[in-house]
Amino acid sequence: MSKLLKPETNAVARGAGAARSAAATAAANAANAANAAAASFAGLTAKLDYLHAHDLEQVRQAYRFADQAHLGQMRNNGEPYITHPIAVAAQCAQWKLDAQALMAALLHDTLEDCGITKVELIERFGPAVAELVDGLTKLDKLEFNTREENQAESFRKMLLAMARDVRVILVKLADRSHNMRTLADVPRSKWARISSETLDIYAPIAYRLGLNQTYRELQDLSFRHLLPWRYNVLVKAVAKARGRRRDLIQKVQREVEHAFAAIGMTVRLAGREKTLYSIYRKMDDKHLTFAQITDIYGFRVIVPGTVDCYTGMGVLHQLYKPVPGKFKDHIAIAKPNGYQSLHTTLVGPSGVNVEFQLRTEAMHVVAESGVAAHWLYKASEPDSATADRLGTKWLQSLLDIQDETRDAAEFWDHVKFDLFPDAVYVFTPKSRIMALPRGATVVDFAYAIHSNVGDHTTGARINGESAPLRTELKNGDVVEVVTSPESLPNPAWLSFVRTGRARSKIRHHLKTMAHTESESLGEKLLSQALRAEGIDKLPDSDAAHQALWDRLLRFSGNKSRSELLVDIGLGKRIATIVAKRLLALMVERGEKPDPLLMTRERFTAHDNISQGALILDGSENASVQFAACCRPVPGDRILGYLGRGEGLVVHTHDCAVGQKLQHKDSERFITVDWSDEPVRPFEAAVQVTVVNGKGVLARVASALAVAEADITHIDMGDEAAQETTALRFVIAVRDAAHLDVALRHLRRTPSVIRADRIVSHNHVSH
Repeated sequence: MSKLLKPETNAVARGAGAARSAAATAAANAANAANAAAASFAGLTAKLDYLHAHDLEQVRQAYRFADQAHLGQMRNNGEPYITHPIAVAAQCAQWKLDAQALMAALLHDTLEDCGITKVELIERFGPAVAELVDGLTKLDKLEFNTREENQAESFRKMLLAMARDVRVILVKLADRSHNMRTLADVPRSKWARISSETLDIYAPIAYRLGLNQTYRELQDLSFRHLLPWRYNVLVKAVAKARGRRRDLIQKVQREVEHAFAAIGMTVRLAGREKTLYSIYRKMDDKHLTFAQITDIYGFRVIVPGTVDCYTGMGVLHQLYKPVPGKFKDHIAIAKPNGYQSLHTTLVGPSGVNVEFQLRTEAMHVVAESGVAAHWLYKASEPDSATADRLGTKWLQSLLDIQDETRDAAEFWDHVKFDLFPDAVYVFTPKSRIMALPRGATVVDFAYAIHSNVGDHTTGARINGESAPLRTELKNGDVVEVVTSPESLPNPAWLSFVRTGRARSKIRHHLKTMAHTESESLGEKLLSQALRAEGIDKLPDSDAAHQALWDRLLRFSGNKSRSELLVDIGLGKRIATIVAKRLLALMVERGEKPDPLLMTRERFTAHDNISQGALILDGSENASVQFAACCRPVPGDRILGYLGRGEGLVVHTHDCAVGQKLQHKDSERFITVDWSDEPVRPFEAAVQVTVVNGKGVLARVASALAVAEADITHIDMGDEAAQETTALRFVIAVRDAAHLDVALRHLRRTPSVIRADRIVSHNHVSH
């Protein structure tokens, strides 16, 4: 039986195999045809109908060049590589970008992957296109210590190119969008890294530039590949909810259309669904279940004019009850990326909350395309207020930060601060609106106005009341900054500022200030050491003395006179050793030391203390530190210690820490003395022992206020309240005599048992 059936079975098998083979061939042919279509320029041409014939020809030439350059290269899914540049260009065409941007989109991987040089691109397509492509190219050719450093440097290059020409980032975002859409073809081990990078960097940049559609797509695609299981669960939940609420949504749509028709206003109504990633974030941040998320669905109402937005709001509020506190006017106060709409949440049928966004057609284009709306609208005035609103201010701030930050990682650190999408809107006293990141402080506000205002800030008034500089600003605050020409940036500000601009300005100022002051101190120290060798003053930094300085620099190993003086000021070089070498070089040139000056400088009646002491008046700032262990004030006998790399540290002559250092490292001590007229108050530490009771702290503070001593710090210790308690204060006084006055006032205060100055960690003066 089986023998009789076998030939027939084989024939059937052969037929099935032939059919499968034919199907496979057909599928392969179809795939090849699809690949050929995707790789051809024809598909893109249909989207370029807005270009002039000359521009279209330029783009076609760029396509041919890219096609030739990528010949033989394949993507992970087996498609010809050219399909990727074409997809990127198609996205740019959707934003109606110009011919140069489209050419850069087609050529964006040629420098990196195909060995094409920038010079070739300049010759073929001009410098503008070559600059765009170069801005998009990663820095694979440079050697970096770490992957993170490579990444930071790449972003710095891209962001700076983008600050000069925003088309760079638009092409980059189109490139990243297509890479994310095809991420499933990439090995799974790379999903997490690429998705995290997209979520942390590219999505916020898209948001900052107002590219809402791209922002939402990048978030959802990242979420899909970062947390696939959670993504799939939410997809099913949203689909189920969509089915359940279809009737409800249709009912709302009918009622809203009818309400607008009744007043004769033509509107366009579009449904809006919350993205899966924003639903996930809301559930995660607020610990909600899917059922508790009420604003998954919403509507966009596109109206004819701006006034109609407010009229439409009235129509909706008559139709359904608004949810209190859920109304936002982003038309009067636009978001920093240019987004404008009215938002309101209403209680619809069956008690379901529905969000409505009302905007004009122009606002809708900006809401979806942000900076790209500049090309979509063919803006005739790129410097107009609209262009300013569309993220260009932020782009300009990148260039400002770059001017002060040469280190890539530090630059990226600053920029990340500015990528947070949440913003607060505050007002200047003249009612100008300023948008700042959430958590921004008075200092951020001051630097946002101008770097000079930030540098000289001393205080602020918020809504008419004095406020500390670290105060976080809230929506609607009216902020007035108080400045003083003498005031300078404080290193402590870095612990609370939020904007990259403020952070980079403060760091830049501190670095410059420390360098200048260390150089000035170094010059004083070297000059003083040279006088002790019998030479009245330092040789000038002029052509006549250039050879002398060059020989001294070869001896010290410094690159310049300035660097040598900074090293002396920071204590990295000993002034006396440099001075002896300089003297030897000057003697070779025929200059003789003055024995009288040498004797006068080195020996006096005061036990070997040099007459040429370094005079301190408190204006030295970063280059001179007054030791926290003994807190010297004018009137105290003092010593100067040149710590290695930390500049001059001043101790009182009887400070235990200073004495220990002097015993171990005596050659690093120099003679210092107080100026007759110090220019600022100095801090001193006092310990006040009090009998506990109501109002004791107030009485002590009052006694110090009467003595005109400002309290800069209070330490009450961690131990539980006893019958007697030791309070430690740091107070600002003019000199030792002023400190004595303050202590006398304290000792006369009721409840105070004793009051003493703390002069070092192991010694309290009585």
